[in-house]
Amino acid sequence: MTDPKSTKEAREIQKVQIDPLKERAEILRRYRGLLRSIRGERSAEDNRMIRKAFNIAVEAHKDQRRKSGEPYIYHPIAVARICAEEIGLGTTSVVAALMHDTVEDTDLTLDDVRDLFGPTVATIIDGLTKISGMQFGTDSIQAENFRKVLMTLAQDVRVILVKLADRLHNMRTLESMARDKQLKIASETLFLYAPLAHRLGLYNIKSELEDLALKFKEPQIYADISQRLKKGEAVRRRFISRFILPIREAMDKEGFNYVIKGRPKSVHSIYNKMLKKNVSFEEVYDVFAIRIIIDTRPELEKADCWKVYSIVTDYYQPNPDRLRDWISTPKANGYESLQTTVMSPGGRWVEVQIRSQRMDEIAEMGLAAHYRYKDEQEHTSALDNWLNRIREMLDDTGGNAVDFVRDFKLDLFSDEIVVFTPNGEMRNLPAGATALDFAFEIHTQIGRQCIGAKVNHKLVPLSQPLKSGDQIEIITSKKQQPKEDWLTYAVTAKAKHRIKQALREQKRKLAVVGREAVQRQLRTWGAKVDAGNVNALVEHFARKDATDLYYQVARGKHQLEKITGMHVKSGRLTLPKVVRTEEERSLEEVVADIRGGDKNAALVLGDDLKRIDYQLSSCCNPIAGDDVFGFISPDDGIKIHRVNCPNAVQLMSNFAYRIVKARWKGKDTVEFLAGIRFSGIDEVGLVNKITNIISHEHNVNMRAISFESNDGIFSGKVMAFVHDTDHLNSLMDKLRRVRGVRSVERVDH
Repeated sequence: MTDPKSTKEAREIQKVQIDPLKERAEILRRYRGLLRSIRGERSAEDNRMIRKAFNIAVEAHKDQRRKSGEPYIYHPIAVARICAEEIGLGTTSVVAALMHDTVEDTDLTLDDVRDLFGPTVATIIDGLTKISGMQFGTDSIQAENFRKVLMTLAQDVRVILVKLADRLHNMRTLESMARDKQLKIASETLFLYAPLAHRLGLYNIKSELEDLALKFKEPQIYADISQRLKKGEAVRRRFISRFILPIREAMDKEGFNYVIKGRPKSVHSIYNKMLKKNVSFEEVYDVFAIRIIIDTRPELEKADCWKVYSIVTDYYQPNPDRLRDWISTPKANGYESLQTTVMSPGGRWVEVQIRSQRMDEIAEMGLAAHYRYKDEQEHTSALDNWLNRIREMLDDTGGNAVDFVRDFKLDLFSDEIVVFTPNGEMRNLPAGATALDFAFEIHTQIGRQCIGAKVNHKLVPLSQPLKSGDQIEIITSKKQQPKEDWLTYAVTAKAKHRIKQALREQKRKLAVVGREAVQRQLRTWGAKVDAGNVNALVEHFARKDATDLYYQVARGKHQLEKITGMHVKSGRLTLPKVVRTEEERSLEEVVADIRGGDKNAALVLGDDLKRIDYQLSSCCNPIAGDDVFGFISPDDGIKIHRVNCPNAVQLMSNFAYRIVKARWKGKDTVEFLAGIRFSGIDEVGLVNKITNIISHEHNVNMRAISFESNDGIFSGKVMAFVHDTDHLNSLMDKLRRVRGVRSVERVDH
């Protein structure tokens, strides 16, 4: 029987293939658009290389189509255009972008690329080519791919820039993918690629990646905020015109050459503020920002920016807590700007960013713009330091890829603090960094041997979080060794990486002791000391490998002399087989069995799934009707999470192979625990009205209810049992209609 989905796809492809001449004309039109987007002068050799790459890519991808039915070549051309137009990269990157999928998806090899375009393009494409053929469940393939990209970054930073362009175009064309694929790719983007774009100073790309991820993860929320922004556009334009009028007049009088732009904040950043501050869209006070860009000489940049700040604050009252001076101390990615938030005459807070043209170009183009100002050493040193830190981390390729990515990510998206050594040397650290992080930042050996620290001349523990402006002195001892619990209060990727490295060294030393014990026991039994007999022990104790076995023996977890039922014949050790019962089969095998080999089949929650132990996750309390997925947990069976669970991004991006689709089967007899938070103006009898609606009108059983009143404002929370999302939404709508109640929202805990 023909699969209707594949028939539909075939029809789509036929439709597109009807007119090959039209298609060829469209490919050439897009190619000419790419050429126009490349900045700067190009030599005849550059043009020849780009044309050659285009011709080879067209030929290599000629039989391939995207999910939408379009010719595949549209994708490499679009990626190359993003590299040129939005990141500002040159010929080498454009050639690499045009060729980036050929090694992975066509008959071309990396050696072919090296012969055609030289070693630089080959290195970039090697970094972009995904790892394939990994065993199911051994580790996260996404994390391994990301680590590979970072390893190539140590050789050529353009790898990561082309990768970001590739991801951006994939996100722009995500509509044609299945819902589960959309969620996985959007989660991966939020988890890894948006933070990376942020760290490289590509703020426009970072914002668009975040917005697109939100669009596919939370379509209703995205549509609602976008609509509200669109609705208020005309009002916003009038407000901005009035706001900047006195500033323009004053700057003209001072003789500044400048541009003023007004732009709304990204949908994702507005949504984040709504979540963090627990406020509605109307209560987010700085939904847009004013940017003042001045054309001035490099030596006058700082003074002129402060002059403009003085003009702005002559007319509008600044919020002293919201002044950010990124000119005196630029961010680690080189971002420079003077930012303040001022009160407008209408009682609205407005964010104002003041920067020079050079600073603006670096803020827009990030790393690519940095290298245009290469001769100015101070503008590149911060980024070069960061890239060196990555190279340091990559020196040791051991360890778990997921841990590596998680630790690395900590350094990507956090705010920064500036601290000082006893000699007054300045160091940038992520916000929340501890004295232990500072010790490893100075030198690995100082970190390994530190026993305490003095912050501003006062003795503090190693777990002490640091604040901007702190001066730190580290106290060391040669007898000190890194401990396991250090990982709980180290924040920076560098510190965590070095601690894990030291712990692995300690483990290796202990494994040597264990190996001697295993060899001694094998001789006592009269068995050969060889890999075959050691592997028999590894299998018997279900350890990962020989090193793990030696380590556990040294720790006393496995006592070899207590093994029963073993015998030795001709030096060969035979151990009793450990028989796996039905209950001991891996959860992955049971799930595959239930889905009948169909990887896309969803587990139906509410069915009689006796063979699967599944739990509703406590981090997001899903209820019937929620958009959910299952996560195969090694210890707790299947955990059911909501798609918008705080942990969903990390789980989907790092452990896609453990994710299973899940959907609800309607069952009114099942009750789920859900939380509702409400607040408003205190009135007599209000508590009685609320409890009456919950328990009588909706016949809901309450597990807990709490109210608090403070100066005429009340807030409350109820944990109640509901049947599904419709039941919960109906109850919340009723509560919103109670006089005095201002906000009602669902809470996870």
